[in-house]
Amino acid sequence: MTITGFTQSDFNTFNIDGLDARMEAIQSRIQPKFKEIGQELTNYLSSKLGNELYLHIAKHARRTVNPPKDTWLAISHNNRGYKKHPHFQVGLFDDHLFIWLACIYELDHKTAIAKKFLSHFDQFDNLDGEYVVSLDHMKKESLPLEELEKRHLERFRDVKKAEFLIGKHLSPDDNLVSDGDELVSFIKETFDQLIPFYRLALDAS
Repeated sequence: MTITGFTQSDFNTFNIDGLDARMEAIQSRIQPKFKEIGQELTNYLSSKLGNELYLHIAKHARRTVNPPKDTWLAISHNNRGYKKHPHFQVGLFDDHLFIWLACIYELDHKTAIAKKFLSHFDQFDNLDGEYVVSLDHMKKESLPLEELEKRHLERFRDVKKAEFLIGKHLSPDDNLVSDGDELVSFIKETFDQLIPFYRLALDAS
């Protein structure tokens, strides 16, 4: 089966004015691709981890005025939701595709997970130089992995709204992005390297 990648039109979705118009484009352009890519990734991760994981596609249901600036799929071990659990994400802003292991502010056992990451801080050295870190999933900005310091994880531990996401970004004009099969292979390789950190987070939960 050939998987469909993302085009510039998909990224341009976030330039559409108005909540209803942008949501219609997200639902028609992007979500069918999320469903296809997400199911492949969910099956893959379930097999790798030895337990069933579940696909969640962002609905943006709480929005009444402001259109979303990004959209994503999430993969979690909980079939009812993902925000309270460590989860894998793939999504789009207007200027990049993101691939994350995400621990966001709604996370249960956040303090314990942060402590677990701190106690295994040297394991981050096993990741290649293309990895980046986000401290706020609402913002586009990220840190190169080489700039990650223990103080970032200490803030994640101590500040209620603090977050920690680690993964990779791809530019819309990267050839990987438009080739769905190549993109899925790249995401799988990225998730493979993040699985040890996912296991650490689950152990702390």
